Order: sequence, then C-alpha cells, then structure tokens
Amino acid sequence: MTSLTHRLATEDDLPQLRALMARAIADLQRGFLTPAQIAASHTVMGLDTQLVADRTYFIVEQGGALAGCGGWSWRATLYGGDDSAVAREARPLDPATDAARVRAMYTDPAFARQGVGRFIITLCEDAARVAGFAATEMMATLSGEPLYRTCGYLPVEHIISAPVDGITVPLIRMRKIL
Repeated sequence: MTSLTHRLATEDDLPQLRALMARAIADLQRGFLTPAQIAASHTVMGLDTQLVADRTYFIVEQGGALAGCGGWSWRATLYGGDDSAVAREARPLDPATDAARVRAMYTDPAFARQGVGRFIITLCEDAARVAGFAATEMMATLSGEPLYRTCGYLPVEHIISAPVDGITVPLIRMRKIL
C-alpha cells in the first residue's frame, strides 16, 4: 500500500473537495441514516471554505489520489458548510478555555477503513496543540462515531440537526482532552 501524504487545501481544490464530500455523504452514511436523512445531510454538512482560507484544512492523498480531507479551527463554528442552515460563528476561540474544533472530515469511499480518518485526526490534533489548545471538539456523524471513539473522543451530547425539508439528522458532539 502506498503511504498517505498530506498538504493544506487551497481554493483551487474546492471543486474536487466538494465532489469527494458528496460521495462520502452518499456512500458512508448508508446503514446509519435513512435515505431521506442522507439527502438532508448534504445540506447539514459540507465544506466550510473559511477553513481553507484559514489554511487549517488538510488534503490527504494516497498514490496521488485524493483519499480524504478534514481540518481544524480556532473559530467557534462547530460544524456545517457554506451552504448549510447551521449558524456560523467566526469569533476566535481562546486556547486557554476553549476546545479547538475538528471540522469537515471526509474519506473517499474507495479509501474507507485504510487509516485516512485517523491520519486526518492526528494532523488536526497536532496543529491544535501547536496553537496552544488542550482539547478538541467535533460534531460527529453516526458513521464517524466509532472512529472518533477509537481515537479517544467521548460523547458530550446527542443533538438533532435543524430540519431540511422536514428531515432532521442525528449528530453527536464529541470532545477529547489532548
């Protein structure tokens, strides 16, 4: 197996990232959500281009192919993409009192269960530590929860997303002390 490499995403990567996210949501949520919830997830989740602008969003490749993506943030927004109904909160977090955010993690279905997600989490946690944060938080999908638990994240609360065409999506706020 070719080893994983990473780099920071740029604005030129946005179309490729959006396509990967659409594939990941459609394929990897099966068995965890109903078809209607999967459709709603495309609105609830997605790419937050602020992460790319902040240069805190990673692309992971294997053999030159885009295998996954994800990032971290020093801003208050916990989840949701540019087009989601989730309220944005760009205020900076205080590393002394707040947890950094792990955000928008997606693995291409062709690379699922090959260490891509764990690699992204490590990149995010390492960057958050360097920035002075002692904890990280994320809003997990049901399909992502097993990976995040394995990586040391614990559930803080279960929430239901705002409705999209009358459909809600279950999510789990998770936290880890670094």
